[in-house]
Amino acid sequence: MWLLSWFWLLCAFSISSLALHETDVGVVDWYKPLIGVPMWDSTFTAPAFAKIGNRDLIITATGSNVLAALSVEDGSVVWRYVFEREEKIMGYYPQDKVIATLSGPGGAIVRTFDIATGELLLERPLHSIREGLLLEPAFLGASLAFDSSSEDIFTVSNAHTVTRLDGTTGAEIWKWNSPHHASKAILIKVLSTPEAVYAIGAQTSLSKLTLQIFALSPTTGELIESRDVSSKVADAISGVFSYVEPASNQAIVAWAEEGSPRTLILDSHLQNKPTSIEGITTLAYLIDLGLSNHGQFLGQAFDGGSQIMQISPSGTNIVPIHDFDVRTLGVFFGGGLDRAGQPYIARTYWSTELNKVILDVIGGGEKQEFTLGFETNEDGIVDHFTFRVSDDKKPQVVVTSSTGAVQAFSPTDLQWSRQESLATAHLAEFVELPERIVTESTADKSEGFFARLIRQVVQAQNLPQYLINFIRRFVTGSYASATSSAVPQSQNGTLYRDAFGFRQIIVTATTYGKVFGIDSSNGNVLWSRSLGLGSAINVGGVVTPKKMYVIKTVSDGTDPEVVIIAERRNAYRMVATVVFHINALSGADLTGASTKPEFLEGIDILDRGSIESYLLEGEKKVVIVLSESLQPHLYPDNAETQEVFQKAQAQLSFPIRTLTDDGNQQIVGHKFGTGDRPVAYPTWSLTLPDGEQVQRMSPPATKGPIASLGKVLGNRTTLYKYLNPRLVTTFTVSPTRGLCGLYLLDATKGTVVYHTEVKAHSGVCDMQASLTENWLVYHYYEGEAFDGDVKGTKGYRLVTVELYEGHGLDEKTRSSDMSSYVKDSTEITAYEQSYIFPHAITTLAPTTTKFGITSKDFIFATKNNKIQSFPRRYLNPRRTRGKPTAEEQEEGLIVYDPLIPDDPKRVLSHDYQVAGIKRIVTAPAVLESTSMVFAFGLDMFLTRVAPSSTFDVLSENFNKAQLVITIGALAAAILFTKPMVQRKRLREKWYQ
Repeated sequence: MWLLSWFWLLCAFSISSLALHETDVGVVDWYKPLIGVPMWDSTFTAPAFAKIGNRDLIITATGSNVLAALSVEDGSVVWRYVFEREEKIMGYYPQDKVIATLSGPGGAIVRTFDIATGELLLERPLHSIREGLLLEPAFLGASLAFDSSSEDIFTVSNAHTVTRLDGTTGAEIWKWNSPHHASKAILIKVLSTPEAVYAIGAQTSLSKLTLQIFALSPTTGELIESRDVSSKVADAISGVFSYVEPASNQAIVAWAEEGSPRTLILDSHLQNKPTSIEGITTLAYLIDLGLSNHGQFLGQAFDGGSQIMQISPSGTNIVPIHDFDVRTLGVFFGGGLDRAGQPYIARTYWSTELNKVILDVIGGGEKQEFTLGFETNEDGIVDHFTFRVSDDKKPQVVVTSSTGAVQAFSPTDLQWSRQESLATAHLAEFVELPERIVTESTADKSEGFFARLIRQVVQAQNLPQYLINFIRRFVTGSYASATSSAVPQSQNGTLYRDAFGFRQIIVTATTYGKVFGIDSSNGNVLWSRSLGLGSAINVGGVVTPKKMYVIKTVSDGTDPEVVIIAERRNAYRMVATVVFHINALSGADLTGASTKPEFLEGIDILDRGSIESYLLEGEKKVVIVLSESLQPHLYPDNAETQEVFQKAQAQLSFPIRTLTDDGNQQIVGHKFGTGDRPVAYPTWSLTLPDGEQVQRMSPPATKGPIASLGKVLGNRTTLYKYLNPRLVTTFTVSPTRGLCGLYLLDATKGTVVYHTEVKAHSGVCDMQASLTENWLVYHYYEGEAFDGDVKGTKGYRLVTVELYEGHGLDEKTRSSDMSSYVKDSTEITAYEQSYIFPHAITTLAPTTTKFGITSKDFIFATKNNKIQSFPRRYLNPRRTRGKPTAEEQEEGLIVYDPLIPDDPKRVLSHDYQVAGIKRIVTAPAVLESTSMVFAFGLDMFLTRVAPSSTFDVLSENFNKAQLVITIGALAAAILFTKPMVQRKRLREKWYQ
């Protein structure tokens, strides 16, 4: 029986696996690894230069929870390590050839890596993630230091625990807990010297901040001495500067108090007293610029001025070595080193005279000034910079911008740029390109006869070359194939599609308020635009894209157009809903509100937030934005769109989640009223059980054409698909019962078409589901199986459900055209089957083709960084329990097997590590057989698949030359034998 199961399994994969070849890598697909936008708000996570032998790297931790090393020369990713979502990086700490990290709440896990290769050397949990303290900022209460005489590591975790770990094995040598564990006192820093390990903490009262210092034995972890130091520092995180002086191995703590700096030299018995530095009376606070090993920091004065401070090796004196003049716009400071390891401090600021970013570099006894080649119109403002000084005394600067770009300058010229905001992309749509003959036509309606004649004569000069190419293609058959690259041969700036429509534009919006147009043939950015702040330009704010709609395509006889619905939140937290209207080919603004081509200015459609937005399909596409008062607002808003809306108004319905009087959640359906200013009113409600909450609601995954309304079985009977275009997938969570729910709701009437509940895993509901036509597929983790064919087996489940009309064969209710209020609309039959899936997934989506004829595959993004495809035939819920009968074989059914094997032939991403995928978008090509697949999240990956093989193009192995030669030979034979036949027939007539 098992042999038969495996036989049918191989049959199911045999057809589609033929499409995956090693030679297709980089031809039919592309892969863009990203690291995310650096976290620059802490010196322990911000970008910094590192030199390993002859190799120069930039180390950073990012908001996408990635630790990465970039090449200084070209910005490529040398290595990266992607942390789990719940393990937020607290900081990284380099030491010689090793880099250590603390991650998770309270610094729950410590890891060490080879700084040159990124190889994981050690991983050790310090406490469970659930026990971690959630402090603000997140890195508070976590620190790390290396032992000065060995590879051992000292850590502060959970704000109260100091641990010494073996640097090679990760074994715990000792652990010490703060005696103030139950109080508000927290440890913020650990310093290591040969004579003692110092844990520095702070406790805040209403009037003062008390520094708490603990001296521990490096060998046993026993408390040697503790001491409280009263101070008037407002913030222990940014106001206290501590380090170990490398020459003397003395631990020094410095802070500013009442305008003057103070230092405290730590000894094992904590007998020294703080020293007040005389002569400095205007110091507000200290800033650590990453030069603590050199005793340099920045002192910020009350009047806005800044000074570079140098602590003496003895720690008893602080000397100002440079005063910066007062600047107010775009001021940032950073620390760096030259090749010899000497410290430098630099400042950037915005020059209103030059409209440029100015870079001042102080070090080596001199001051240098440069104009940074940063384009603020394209990349926003400078959020952070780090630098190093080369042998020619010129700085190399790496900038993190407000739009998420990471750029290197030398310093006036841009060396390389990485658009890391793409790692935060959450909206994407495919847009078709026009044909080449259309884009290259320059005819104008006002063109005269002679102008047209001249243009056509000029175009005719290409006729000989065209004829030569045509004859070559005809004879050799060297046409583009389904596995050909879609990258254009000429980069003349004109955008046009290839023969099969594989080249399209992917319009992508990020959470950093930037929109990109990406070439689907190679992943290159064709254009990018920043979303403008509009009325919030003077006070500041953020613009976050919420929805994206394609309202015009090339089929409309014009350039394709995209509308983005965004939320603008200004510095006073006032919210407005903004519409941006973009030309998808060029990124140009179509609202007419923009004054600069690099910025897109929108139209305020609401002076407050919106509940939801929808696209009204039809000959004229209209975007409907629903206000908090349930009033529809149209875009574009004109007489034509108003007429379109009024015609469809009676058929429109939508659900909204609300609360009942007793606090329970409910889903309420609404319809639009009549009149010039219609308001939506409730038509039905679905009250959820006590404690059950709605996580999210999503419409069907695809709205493409449906080629077949039913499935013909082997016995010639038919199962008619339940094709209800109003179905909404709703995910719920019930913390009290520990269950996760999934509902298929009819948005018009509120009927529950399908409902299931599964047990939450560790209190978390992470169900992933997608609905296309009548086919629902969902995935979850089952830690305690209680029914089905895999009873008692823990692991990931994949459930596939198909919905059909009526309660039997040949029952047809026309669900696609039927009103929801007809009784038969709820008469359905569900076929359901569950499988054991080998991996956790992050998202899934079905393939989409032009006419819907091709069989659908489901594409999965797994947590082991792979993109996999599984055919519908294999996920059919009607797979047979025994040997298929002749009728079942004719239908193509295979034997049911509860385990879906982890077949490497189904991996679309080959050997790429496609990490952090959050969404998969599919789109049709011109070929009916082929679907475009775009996966994005942290990384971006695009490929194309042919679920039913490329039935609409000739195989690449087809020998057209042989066919032409054969036809030519036959034609020649006919021409040669025709006179002979004619003479023979003539002789026959003479002798008759």
